[in-house]
Amino acid sequence: MNTADIRVEKGHAEPEEVAAITAVLLARAAAQPSTTSPAHRGRAKAGWRRLEREPGFRAPHSWHA
Repeated sequence: MNTADIRVEKGHAEPEEVAAITAVLLARAAAQPSTTSPAHRGRAKAGWRRLEREPGFRAPHSWHA
């Protein structure tokens, strides 16, 4: 199978131009970020409760948050 990994959708690119953009994309993909902190710090547990896991009956004198 002879399919290209990078394809020009519109216009015409010379092989040197395709090679240049490929080199830039590979260099950016291989670059390590300067900080190692995660981009998103999510919660470990959901902030809501799932009602199907709650018991069906609660005593009238009990308080539940």
